[in-house]
Amino acid sequence: MILCDIGNTTFHFLINGKHKKYSLYEELPKLNETIYFVSVNEKSTKKLVKTYTRCIDLEKYLDFETIYQGMGLDRKIACVGYKDAIIVDAGSAITVDIMKDGTHKGGIILPGVDNLKKLYKDISPVLDYEINTKVNLDKIPLCTQDAISYSILKSIILPIKEMAKEKQIIFTGGKGKFLSRYFDNCTYKEDLIFENMKGIIDANNCIT
Repeated sequence: MILCDIGNTTFHFLINGKHKKYSLYEELPKLNETIYFVSVNEKSTKKLVKTYTRCIDLEKYLDFETIYQGMGLDRKIACVGYKDAIIVDAGSAITVDIMKDGTHKGGIILPGVDNLKKLYKDISPVLDYEINTKVNLDKIPLCTQDAISYSILKSIILPIKEMAKEKQIIFTGGKGKFLSRYFDNCTYKEDLIFENMKGIIDANNCIT
């Protein structure tokens, strides 16, 4: 089975269990099997469909309830299949979505860790510090690096904890594993999107 998650910067393939990533400008690999895909990038979707003979867009098979206006497909795919959980997709932006009784109840969008770090550099070059991942979040910082690290991490962690309460938290995305270390009631799933894509395929008997 070949799955493809098309984002804003990459084609991310799962080919027989192996991950392959290509930039939007690279030549795509030669593949003869059906490609099951989800996409948030219309131009790249056209490239995929033009490259391969048979592509199946899983969006039309997605059954997802929400009153949230303008929710992206990537967020829907991340949430589908969960009854009661907080889904955190931590990439260039961090999306936090609430699933309750199998229905999406809303969510928030935070700047990603790297983008928050860049804000300080944009304010002044002297604030260009790497994040101290060992900073003590229970004490007031006593140096600039720790002050920046503390502020970035707290600004992300506190809203998630406020929304989650005692609910299970599912982390995914490039910074998901890093952020999950600050939570007790959580699970990190690197392949969450692909797992949920497989669930959509199985639920709709759309494998051909």
